[in-house]
Amino acid sequence: MAEGRRARVATSAPRRSARRLAPPRLDAHAALFLDIDGTLLELALTPDRVRVDGGITELLPALASHLGGALALVTGRTIADADRLFPGLGLPVAGQHGVERRAADGTIHRHHLPPPGLGRLRANLERLVARYEGVLLEDKGGTLALHYRQAPGLASHVHKTLRAEMAAAARGRTWRLQSGKGIVEVRPDGRDKGTALDDYLREDPFRDRLPVFVGDDRTDEFGFAAAARHGGWAVKVGPGPTDARYRLPNVAAVRHWLAAAFTVTDPDS
Repeated sequence: MAEGRRARVATSAPRRSARRLAPPRLDAHAALFLDIDGTLLELALTPDRVRVDGGITELLPALASHLGGALALVTGRTIADADRLFPGLGLPVAGQHGVERRAADGTIHRHHLPPPGLGRLRANLERLVARYEGVLLEDKGGTLALHYRQAPGLASHVHKTLRAEMAAAARGRTWRLQSGKGIVEVRPDGRDKGTALDDYLREDPFRDRLPVFVGDDRTDEFGFAAAARHGGWAVKVGPGPTDARYRLPNVAAVRHWLAAAFTVTDPDS
């Protein structure tokens, strides 16, 4: 990357309360990292009910080509689930917040086995889910996720119960609780969306490019921080406090901004 380009973007992170500007036009020298839910796709009550339209399935491969292949999806979903949403694209994907990662050459990296005791914790959470309508347990293999978007009034109880279950089951094991929009997850410590970005930047075709991370949730703040460390851009989607320098208001705005990087049919037209 040219030193001049790095000098223009390698600035300290702004205060979380500061006003955010729309990001500059994306150019062909970027390495682009995109969250899925709430960023590329509108949020749904449950993960399996998201709507994937033809506009985004056409936009992603065209954008990847424009960037010389330097586009990766960085998501809490599994790689298999991301491939289900976007069949046939075969994009690089960091799944489960970086616990699993597919490189541009197709190599799969699995960074952690499921933490010891995860089975016991799963069983306890299954009993919790059975008691409350609208709470869903998602077992991703290396991580667990409790969704309560259909029962927002249970948010405090879900978080309190999961913290208590973790305290009883963890006993020094390296687990971490991660909150999001209507979701709280149990994942191995030491892996997040930021470490996934770090990994990609050590590999072609991401190496020596300007990293740009786009996401909407608390889990994406790790990606924002990593992009800033490498002199890149962080783009927050939607309202809420953030350390990202830039902001886009919603999913539609993300698509318009991505499409504006090159000549492509507007995904919402």
